[in-house]
Amino acid sequence: MTNRSFKVRFYKTEVYKGKRGTTYTVRWSVNGRRHGEAFKTAASADSFRAVLLVAANNGEPFNQDTGRPSSHAAPAAEVTWYDFALRYVDMKWPRISANNRISTAKALTKATLALLRTEPTQYDPVEVRKALREYAFNKNRRDEASSELRAILAWIRRNSLPMSAWEDTKHVDAVLHALDTRLDGTPAAASSAKRYRRVLRHAIRQNVLADNPLPKGRDENAAPKTSGAVDKRSLLNPGQVAALLVRIASRPRTGHRLTAFFATLYYAGLRPEEAVALRVEDAVLPSTGWGELRVHTAAPEVGKQWTDDGEVHETRDLKGRASGDTRTVPVHPALASILHTLVAQDQLTAGDLFFPGEKGGLLAGSVYRRAWDKARKTVLTEREYSSPVGKRVYDLRHTCLTTWLNHGIPPAQVAEWAGNSVPVLLSTYARCITGQTVELQQRIEGPQKLPDAPLVPGPGGSLLPPLPRAPGRAR
Repeated sequence: MTNRSFKVRFYKTEVYKGKRGTTYTVRWSVNGRRHGEAFKTAASADSFRAVLLVAANNGEPFNQDTGRPSSHAAPAAEVTWYDFALRYVDMKWPRISANNRISTAKALTKATLALLRTEPTQYDPVEVRKALREYAFNKNRRDEASSELRAILAWIRRNSLPMSAWEDTKHVDAVLHALDTRLDGTPAAASSAKRYRRVLRHAIRQNVLADNPLPKGRDENAAPKTSGAVDKRSLLNPGQVAALLVRIASRPRTGHRLTAFFATLYYAGLRPEEAVALRVEDAVLPSTGWGELRVHTAAPEVGKQWTDDGEVHETRDLKGRASGDTRTVPVHPALASILHTLVAQDQLTAGDLFFPGEKGGLLAGSVYRRAWDKARKTVLTEREYSSPVGKRVYDLRHTCLTTWLNHGIPPAQVAEWAGNSVPVLLSTYARCITGQTVELQQRIEGPQKLPDAPLVPGPGGSLLPPLPRAPGRAR
């Protein structure tokens, strides 16, 4: 290890006599860095000093940070944070999705920069973050780093603090601050900060640290609270959706395909990554009435440097479902008609994608997001465009699920169609459920009404109904 040294020097044991007793402090240095250990008895101090002398005489290297010989070093003192982080990436890589790989790389980059002995001021900060995030913590590309980036990573390895640094609250606070802030110093999204902390907690399971150094509960440095609830302002009304789809349909070449794509999100509540992976054979579309979609695959866009096959999209199972699981979603008659027209116009066959890109592959997120933004800018007023209404393509799914809930579809059924659990569904859309207040008030108005009875004066002269007697109790 780079922080080991054979240059060990021992000094005379210091004796201090104070009001609370006498202490004996063993003094020694490792490569010029001084260390000390205090004991209550001279015998204990001599015994400890003898152990260090034997290790030095046996030719053992000493750790410059802890001052202990390598045979006595704790696991946390023997492993640097940077080396631990590399091992963590290699262990997790085959078992996590590409999106999780990106989150892991971002979290480890932030923590690594906070756990350096000194700042790498001799290098461009952008290049330092690039070397860590895109190469060191990307198992696929680690060997592809340029010579300049390799030099940066070598410097980081030499200057990375040991895992024992987590036992110092000063370093823990520095890491938490890095996780909770953006590069410009503003607070990071609470969901991102919590996700990054989950990555770091893995050190506990690796038995490197004795205790979890990250705070919990009401600690001032605890993870920020997050709210998964949908902002009601982001929901669209039917008139806005219709106008947006008409505008998108007017686009040359791909307008009809993008219209069907957005209509699928609005009518069936699919996630965008589920819709781009949808094939003709996954749909049951009768000539009239309701149909259904059998959703079994998602293809999120993550970047080819993070996938195992080098493709921009990662093909995986449905979110929150078991491997190979399928869910069935009803197809509104209006959507069935739109999809029928798309199949006929593009002459699609059973194995074809419903919404391919212009070159025949999976539809790129940049394409449909750009088309949606242009349509919003054209159709909505300036005030509406700058507001949250329909700002993300995902808001079409939110609008669909909210519509189902507001019109009496049981939450368990909505959760099944949407691919969510019932608790997640209710916590996400509770603020958007409206239009049922009058009916619900009528349901409880009668059962809560008290029986007719003369009112009796209560405290302060207020009138209260008499309390009923307990059964079998004498007056």
